[in-house]
Amino acid sequence: MSTGTVVDLQSAWNTWHAEREEELRTPHGWLSLTALHWLTPEPSEIDGLPGRWSATPDGVVVTAAAADGLAVRGAKEPLPIDGTVTLHPVDGLPGSLVEAGDRVVEIARRTDAHALRVRDPQAPTRTGFTGVPAYPADPRWVLDARFEAYPEPRSIRVDAVVDGLSHRPSALGVVRFDLDGQGHELVALAGRAGGLTLHFRDATSGVTTYPGGRSVQVADPAPDGRVTVDLNRLTNLPCAFTDFATCPLPPAGNRLTVAVEAGERSPA
Repeated sequence: MSTGTVVDLQSAWNTWHAEREEELRTPHGWLSLTALHWLTPEPSEIDGLPGRWSATPDGVVVTAAAADGLAVRGAKEPLPIDGTVTLHPVDGLPGSLVEAGDRVVEIARRTDAHALRVRDPQAPTRTGFTGVPAYPADPRWVLDARFEAYPEPRSIRVDAVVDGLSHRPSALGVVRFDLDGQGHELVALAGRAGGLTLHFRDATSGVTTYPGGRSVQVADPAPDGRVTVDLNRLTNLPCAFTDFATCPLPPAGNRLTVAVEAGERSPA
């Protein structure tokens, strides 16, 4: 690869990485989490939050007075809570949002459990954020790969960083590629906004990178299955930055024996 191509790769990576860090810095992003509360059927007060909160098979019930200042975010303006409302978060998706002053309470469903996550712009993890350490971009980690789709997407079960929880992502097929003269394959999950997600561990996991693995987003494969996998853009999952996330672990078998010294490293 020519010197100019290497420079272009690093320049494009620099832009991508800066955008990634700005996304993390958003007022109610992953760096703003300050608490995770698991709800029970018994209506209860939550330390530091107004109102009473409980979980039922039908959803999460919130009871508050107008003076409490809680409001449910909707498609238009937030809807103040004055009485009792029931919210219906979907398992595995971003939760319903309730505003509480400058803070936002995310109501999430994980399997059959419901939880509140408090997002505070003044969280020390956000105000003290100085960036995500990462390896320099290297053409070695830009791989020509091939995607082999399953006849139908498969719902698979993976464990979570929280004991007792599990996630059920949609597996679309297998991505195969050569690295250091050896063939490798990874189960490919549905991407967040189309394309594929590869979530895996490698020989750096728990050494220089997050133990729970990292993930990379891949564009839609070509009609013949060809796809480019740029491991320079491996990112940490939210659980690498906060103790209040419920991230999935990689699918069984998604482990590379090689040390992938590319992408994001463990954050400070």
